[in-house]
Amino acid sequence: MLQVSGLTKSFGGFTAVDNVSFSVEQGEILGLLGPNGSGKSTTFNCIAGMLKPTAGSVKLAGEEIAGLTADATCRKGIGRTFQIPRPFRELTLLENAMLAAHFGHGGHMSHEEAESIARDALTLAQLPTDPQARVGGLGAAGLKKLELARAIATRPKLLLADESLGGLDAGEMRQAADMLKRIRDERGITIVWVEHIMGVLLSVVDRVLLLDHGAVIFEGTPREAQQDEKVAEVYLGPPETRAA
Repeated sequence: MLQVSGLTKSFGGFTAVDNVSFSVEQGEILGLLGPNGSGKSTTFNCIAGMLKPTAGSVKLAGEEIAGLTADATCRKGIGRTFQIPRPFRELTLLENAMLAAHFGHGGHMSHEEAESIARDALTLAQLPTDPQARVGGLGAAGLKKLELARAIATRPKLLLADESLGGLDAGEMRQAADMLKRIRDERGITIVWVEHIMGVLLSVVDRVLLLDHGAVIFEGTPREAQQDEKVAEVYLGPPETRAA
C-alpha cells in the first residue's frame, strides 16, 4: 500500500528526517514511534503533502506521490488526523464531516452523497449524527473522534493517525486505540499511527517502526519492540541510568 524509500527532509542545515525507508502492507496497522523531536510528524507531513521532501520516494499503491500538494495527496487516497484538532467550530459535527467528504472528492459530489458519507464516518467514530450536534459540546476525546471522522469521510485507502492519544486519560486512550483497530477491521483501511505513548499502541499495531533523531533505529513486531534494548534506551535511557 505504501512504500517510502530514502525519505529525507532538511530545514537549512538541520536534517529532521534522514534517509527513512519502510513499507506498509494493505490492511496493516504500523506504529511509528519515537520521542518528541524524533522526526515522526515531519515524516507524516512529507507523506501527506504538507511538506515537500528534500529527497526520496513515497509511493501509494505503486504510484509516486512525493511532492504532491496536500489536497492532491488526499484525493489520491491518504487521509490524516492532526495532533491538535482544529474543527470548524461554527459548523455542526455533520457539517464538519460533510466538508471533509467534499474535500476528499474535489467537491464533485452531491449534497446527499456527502451527507451519507459524513453520517457513516460519524457513526464509525461513535459521534452523534444529529444535524444540530455542535462542536462546542465535545471534550478532548470527542474532538479526537471528530478528527478521525473527518479523515474517514475523505474515503482514504491509507489513514495517517497523528498522536491520537494526546490529552486523553487511560480509559479514553484505550477507546481511541480500539477505534483505530475497528476502522481497519471493518473498513479495510490501512493505518500508520504516529505516537510517542508506547504502551497502548503496542497492543493494537501489527508492526513497529522506531525513529530517533530522524533515522530508523528499529523495525519489528510489538513483542520484539518490548524486548529490544535500543527501544528501551530511547524511552528509558541507558541501562546505568535506570532505576533498579
